[in-house]
Parts: sequence; C-alpha cells; structure tokens
Amino acid sequence: MRLVILAIGKLRDPWVLAGCAEYEKRLRPRLPVEVIEVKDEAQLVRKLPPRFQVWVLDERGQQPSSRELSQRLQQVYLSGTSGLALCIGGADGHSSLLRERADYLLGLSKLTLPHRLARLIVLEQIYRAQSILDGSPYHRE
Repeated sequence: MRLVILAIGKLRDPWVLAGCAEYEKRLRPRLPVEVIEVKDEAQLVRKLPPRFQVWVLDERGQQPSSRELSQRLQQVYLSGTSGLALCIGGADGHSSLLRERADYLLGLSKLTLPHRLARLIVLEQIYRAQSILDGSPYHRE
C-alpha cells in the first residue's frame, strides 16, 4: 500500500518544510509516501490515483484519537485497496463535491489550522498511527 498526500499550495516556510521532511523520512521505511502539491482542487481531483481510498481533511470531519486513527489505517491496509490518498485543501477548504467523493472526512481539530500546518500535523499523526500498528514506543497513552 502507498500513501499519497495531495495538498493545495506550496510549502515555503523552512520550519514547516523541515518538519514535513522529518516525518516523511520516518514514514518511508514503513509506508511509501508521496506528497504532491497542486494549484487548485480541479488539479487535485485529476491527480487522485485510481483504486485508492480517499480521505479528505475537513473541519466537519470526524476527529479520531491517535489510536482510532491507527485502527482506521489498519482497515485501509486490510481492504485490499492500492493505497490511501489524503487530500489537504487550501485556505478555503474543499468543495462539497470532493467531500461527497471522500471515503472518510478527517478532522484534525475544532481549531482552524493553516493548511501548511495541517500538512505537518497529518504527517505526524499518520506516522504515529503507523507506530501504534508496529508496536513502536513512539506513542504513549
């Protein structure tokens, strides 16, 4: 299985780039990850890989605990799908059409987060979820 993160907008802040690079590096031995930056939602939809589950980050989405997120990730593994496409919107979020297409709406927080920070948080949380599945001591209850 592969993880593809489709993100509207380009990261420019060095500290965010460094954080994202760190979690991508940690994830790669456990889960192949690719980040694709796009200009708008139309381009994002065109880049969605076929036969992938689609998770859309949305403020109205479910807000699972890290352990619940790891269980949901495990369900994706067991589903036989080719991979997981995680969609991060721009400043205005996603359209209702993309939300309706999603297999899962994931909310990171009730707080409004800048989309560049959302990318860092989602990478860390996917790494944490994978660490839980691997039995790694990274996550502590």
